[in-house]
Amino acid sequence: MASDPIFDVAGVHFSYEGGVPALTDVWLQVQPGECLAVLGANGSGKSTLLKLLDGLYFPTAGTVRAFGRELSERAFRDEAFNLAFRRRVGLVFQDPDVQLFLPSVLDEVAFAPLQLGLSAEEVEGRVQGALEALRIEGLRDRAPHRLSGGEKKRVALASVLSLQPEVWLLDEPTSGLDPRSQGWLVEFIQEQHRQGKTMVIATHDISIVQTIATRVCVFCEAHRIVAEGTPARVLRDHALLHDCNLSHTHS
Repeated sequence: MASDPIFDVAGVHFSYEGGVPALTDVWLQVQPGECLAVLGANGSGKSTLLKLLDGLYFPTAGTVRAFGRELSERAFRDEAFNLAFRRRVGLVFQDPDVQLFLPSVLDEVAFAPLQLGLSAEEVEGRVQGALEALRIEGLRDRAPHRLSGGEKKRVALASVLSLQPEVWLLDEPTSGLDPRSQGWLVEFIQEQHRQGKTMVIATHDISIVQTIATRVCVFCEAHRIVAEGTPARVLRDHALLHDCNLSHTHS
């Protein structure tokens, strides 16, 4: 028997202030335990989609459902729903500077579990586990704004890992990282997926898709999904990738 989807996006449109379209008639389901790569050029709408899945934005038209319930401003005014949802879903922004705002790495990683009303011992255990998993124990007392780009990315990931979410939403996770840092990030994504977490990864980096994804959906520059399939099938479609500004042909 098929399980219900984690996310069900039905006929979603979204426009920014001034009527600038970001999503056009998007239909998508995310199944439990899959690793979905949302592939698209910059500006195609994939980052906006993640923010709708995280309940930061709400559709101009259409519906987004998570765990069977529609995500709406009214739903998030229900404190019990808001807390339950935030326990289950974690978003890592493309730019870690958007996410990091506290005076130390320790404060950043402890922030989410502290909001859950856990015991001091449980919070400390989660913080230590996240620091160790991201190999940043030595940064514990450092100020995030003084870290390198790769270090900031690790802190942002640790701040979500300490929440122990069921679902990870990652926006352009390899952006700005050197090859070594990209390598450990791919390994981190694979490990979370092996543990049964549902992963939704927005990226224009086709080099990581075959390695991390179980399924791919492709956004075109008209802000709609134009293809879905296995990584192998999508990446073989060179005409599709070219049309969606994800590759170029040499003359």
